[in-house]
Amino acid sequence: MRFTKMQGLGNDYLYFYEEVPENVEELAIRLSDRHFGVGSDGLIYICHSDVADFKMRIFNADGSEAKMCGNGIRCVGKYVYDKGYTDKTTLKVESMSGIKTLELTVEDGSVKEVTVDMECATVEKEKTVTVNLGDGAESVRLLPVSMGNPHAVIFTENAETAPLTTLGAAIEKHEAFPGGVNVEFVQVISETELRMRVWERGSGITMACGTGTCASVMAAICKGYCKYNTPVCVHLDGGDLTIEIKEDNRVFMTGPAAFVCEADTDIAKR
Repeated sequence: MRFTKMQGLGNDYLYFYEEVPENVEELAIRLSDRHFGVGSDGLIYICHSDVADFKMRIFNADGSEAKMCGNGIRCVGKYVYDKGYTDKTTLKVESMSGIKTLELTVEDGSVKEVTVDMECATVEKEKTVTVNLGDGAESVRLLPVSMGNPHAVIFTENAETAPLTTLGAAIEKHEAFPGGVNVEFVQVISETELRMRVWERGSGITMACGTGTCASVMAAICKGYCKYNTPVCVHLDGGDLTIEIKEDNRVFMTGPAAFVCEADTDIAKR
């Protein structure tokens, strides 16, 4: 099989321009392994769509299918333009969380930056969940936000020391979120600047999460830390994203996308 590895702020996936195979769960697990496979946060297939320019399907490193990936969809935009599958700079991409509109910034024939209309965020009431971490129960205050996929946003004084592998992993599978949830730990720096780290559902710690970044800014606005109609720079482990949210909760995400490499592999046969 032939694939292209791409990354958006270090959130890396293997991209295939083809229909999804029957054994995709097994492939995602084997290819995503960073020691015995190629290494990635999962697989993204770019397919034919009857309702948009292209369709994307996302499979996490554990084989589960994701509804949406903000960093992944930016890379889809770069992939189809730079490889000549389209000459449009405004694209419609179908996903499991709806059709998203992409605006491509092109320089010297190559996409340098992508702005994605992520549509409206949905915020639930803030809630407290009790988590058993093995050495006792801990109560955590969080704000649930949906970007077409579920997020639990936790505000912290220091994102660098946030307990991603313990608290993040436990909340992902908490009974309050029957289908699992992405967990964001957010530090407020100013009204226009946040620091965020993430434990992604199905993938664990990743360098960046586009939908999680959008959810974090939405939560910060709800808490009064940030403002509507104002670009907010969010610092992630892999780099920065700019998020602007309108008063109707419509979210616009701007950030880079990059090729890493292209390769052929027969690992699926081994």
